[in-house]
Amino acid sequence: MSVSDYIPVIGLEIHSELLTNSKVFCTCSAEFGGDRNTRCCPVCSGMPGTLPVINQTAVEYAVRAGYALNCDINKFSVFDRKNYFYPDLPKAYQISQMPLPLCINGSVPIEYEENGEKKQKSIRINRIHLEEDAGKLIHDDLNGVSLCDYNRCGIPLIEIVTEPDMSSPEEARTLVETIALLLQYSGVSDCKMEQGSIRADVNISLMKKGDTEYGTRAEIKNVNSLKSIYRTIEFEIKRQAQILDRGGKVVQETRRFDANRGETKSMRTKEDAHDYKYFPDPDILQVNFYDEDLERIKNSLPEMPKDRLAKYIGFGIPEKEAKVIVNTKKISDLFEEALKCYNNPKSLVNFINGEIMRRMNLGEIDIDKPMFTAADIAKLVEMSDTDKVTKNDAKEIFREMAEKGGDPEAIAKREGMLIVSDTGKVLEVIEKVLAANEKAVNQYKGGDVKVFGFLMGQCNKELRGAATPKVVKEELEKKLKSL
Repeated sequence: MSVSDYIPVIGLEIHSELLTNSKVFCTCSAEFGGDRNTRCCPVCSGMPGTLPVINQTAVEYAVRAGYALNCDINKFSVFDRKNYFYPDLPKAYQISQMPLPLCINGSVPIEYEENGEKKQKSIRINRIHLEEDAGKLIHDDLNGVSLCDYNRCGIPLIEIVTEPDMSSPEEARTLVETIALLLQYSGVSDCKMEQGSIRADVNISLMKKGDTEYGTRAEIKNVNSLKSIYRTIEFEIKRQAQILDRGGKVVQETRRFDANRGETKSMRTKEDAHDYKYFPDPDILQVNFYDEDLERIKNSLPEMPKDRLAKYIGFGIPEKEAKVIVNTKKISDLFEEALKCYNNPKSLVNFINGEIMRRMNLGEIDIDKPMFTAADIAKLVEMSDTDKVTKNDAKEIFREMAEKGGDPEAIAKREGMLIVSDTGKVLEVIEKVLAANEKAVNQYKGGDVKVFGFLMGQCNKELRGAATPKVVKEELEKKLKSL
């Protein structure tokens, strides 16, 4: 049999850290980084006799995420202890939620392209629950040791559990990308995969075509990039297909993805839920919501990607270009703010999708900490549209803005790029150019209109921004006709 004879069954557990100032059950900083094991306290490091106190903002953020993913919200929710020993969990249990999570029964529509065909699908969300993150293990394979940094232990984390509705690497990759965007727009997570603030556990099994029961699944833990999610699933499909082709059985186990080798490796046999011996945490009160609480949280959600996309298309922006803007929240926010300063959406989109995105892709701009403001961009685009600077000079001005910051008009003045329409000087220069190029003038009078471009270029060279190309062209045409 070949891989194509099997149907992949894929579900994801997407973990996303929340953007709170402090951890979920203590007051330690939840900021990323810091020296190892310096952002810990007796509570998050699991010292005996300590008591956790729930972070109310984390609870609200989890509910906001639920609304963003079209979930129902439970008005009554309970925290549980998930019992297991692992070096990155100092208490030997994790405070999580099992039977009564905050959010249930959601759905996320995705759009993706596969084998050259555009497809749409809705992926069901089983649940979203709030829990504490574990510490970070650092494996030193060279020296054969593992070290643990507990700074991350206790960071508020939502786990988004999907139904096994996906059947290809592209579907899974697109879902994570879509959910990350929704969480960013809802303001609950920055979803920086390189910092581990969003990552996914991939559950995958294979079933033969015509079968009605799922195969035995393997879980690949903590896959932390879109590319790795795709590669993980590709590898697992092949690995499991080869086992089944040989008449073997896939083992239910936990594996990890080795990005250097492009393969998964076994870590331990996979526990079922009953192995964790869940029970309600006696130290944490249940969470109760009134209707007005949920209504307030729901109304606090900002404009989401699909709404912004519809609005931008309504401005007359082509859908493809509008999607480029929407698909990066910081870029969409920049566009929104620039639009308040200069109400020309098409010009702003052209500049953002062209010059700003180009420099971002080259690594020249950190959109999280830009040297320019939305007002600066709006002013520069307006200067270009109104012929205060040429299109090429606008790009040069932006290059300096991106590197050093600064007011675009001040940069243009300093560099001699600001166009001042001086008609008297234009006529003077035209007279000079025509006198110096009698052969070209005669060619034009003889019907060779191609030389007009040459004469125009000579005039612009002499004027050096003293007039717009439009004014120069009009005056040059008048003068040539009068000869």
